[in-house]
Amino acid sequence: MDLRMGITRAHILKLALPISASILVPQINFFTNNIFLGWLGKSELGAAGVTGVYYLIFGAIGYGLNNGLQALIARRAGENRPEEIGKLFSQGIRVAMGIAIIGILITWFIAPWIFENVLRNPADKERIISFLKIRIWGLPFLYIYQMRNALLVGTNQSRYLVIGTLAETLTNIFLDYGLIFGNLGMPELGFNGAAYASVIAEATGMLVVLGVIHLKAFGERFHLNNKIGFDKEATRLLLVQSSPLIFQYAISIISWEFFFILIERNAMHADDLAVSNTMRNIFGLFGVSTWAFAATSSTMVSNIIGQKRHEEVPKLVLRIVSISTGIAIVVCALLNIFDRQVLSIFNNDETFIQHGLPVLRVVSFALILMSFATICLNAVIGTGNTKVNLAIEFFTIILYSAYVYLVMEKFQLGITWGWGSEWIYWTSIFTLSFLYLRSGKWKQKEI
Repeated sequence: MDLRMGITRAHILKLALPISASILVPQINFFTNNIFLGWLGKSELGAAGVTGVYYLIFGAIGYGLNNGLQALIARRAGENRPEEIGKLFSQGIRVAMGIAIIGILITWFIAPWIFENVLRNPADKERIISFLKIRIWGLPFLYIYQMRNALLVGTNQSRYLVIGTLAETLTNIFLDYGLIFGNLGMPELGFNGAAYASVIAEATGMLVVLGVIHLKAFGERFHLNNKIGFDKEATRLLLVQSSPLIFQYAISIISWEFFFILIERNAMHADDLAVSNTMRNIFGLFGVSTWAFAATSSTMVSNIIGQKRHEEVPKLVLRIVSISTGIAIVVCALLNIFDRQVLSIFNNDETFIQHGLPVLRVVSFALILMSFATICLNAVIGTGNTKVNLAIEFFTIILYSAYVYLVMEKFQLGITWGWGSEWIYWTSIFTLSFLYLRSGKWKQKEI
């Protein structure tokens, strides 16, 4: 079986569209949770911003491990060495479960102390800590789901991602409706109902994807069943490749949590936290296509390099950027045309909508910046130079954190200026990634 990829737009879309569906899962879960919680009240909607971003930190850690594993699998696929794929995959599962255990322990024994000391509203503290102690149990299911995604995407089987996505999304919507409000004969759990719904939905998605892989006999095809023992060399390679990405994505989302904490501490308007959580959901939901093309970029670049076709990488990246940015421009236009309708989905209070409109303008244009910046950043991942990715992210996060601290804590300019941090973030990411790709230094990298 030939696992090598081409670089045509048809190849790009064939890989990217199913990935979009898989990335849509956590975003739809967040989106659905926040719509229902917004119906409970604006205070619940605001608290969901802090809990959502906290869980995203661990989701991003898994995503970093997933991307490292995906790039390695894609490289072996490009080299047409399927016997190595099972070995890498089984070590990815081992590492992911270790990280999940650490995440659960941190959430139960360290995070409560942090939130008790940094948040100001006592009601928010109690609500957030209680929610997270439930929500974090979804982490092992999420990580296994992500590792299975790395296998399917890295081996050009991304069309099967849609099945698990659909199962998880429908389960989450059904349980949100039942557990938050006590509908369909279920207990009324309020804010915590969204946590239980998400955990069960993630478990469902994982089981469905496992079933698909079993039914399609991927275990035999990629030697998954006879490579389950601990492999020191494969684990070392995975950690070397993934560790910079794990730190990169973790510090990126931690900086977002820092931003939300500053909003909670320095709110100049009663709806600041609720509006910002709405922006996070809009950013996440409408950025799905961009992240899908970013994952496509890292996978295809790695595969093409594995085929020794280094000279075609710039052309491939440019093609992916043209599609991603075109979609982002359309999304930006729609968000600005139907701005009030979008905001009213979360809360139809006129004060909330008026306060959110200028922030939506800033976020919608930031989506365009992200559409090409993250493609370039993920192309660097595909080259195997993940330490460069970490350096780019680290430098950018320093700029981002300094900006939000000055704007929100020092000068208290409000959340519209605060969300301008996304412009700084993505402009910096693009500039540094583009310069590195143009330098050609990545051509000598072997993984």
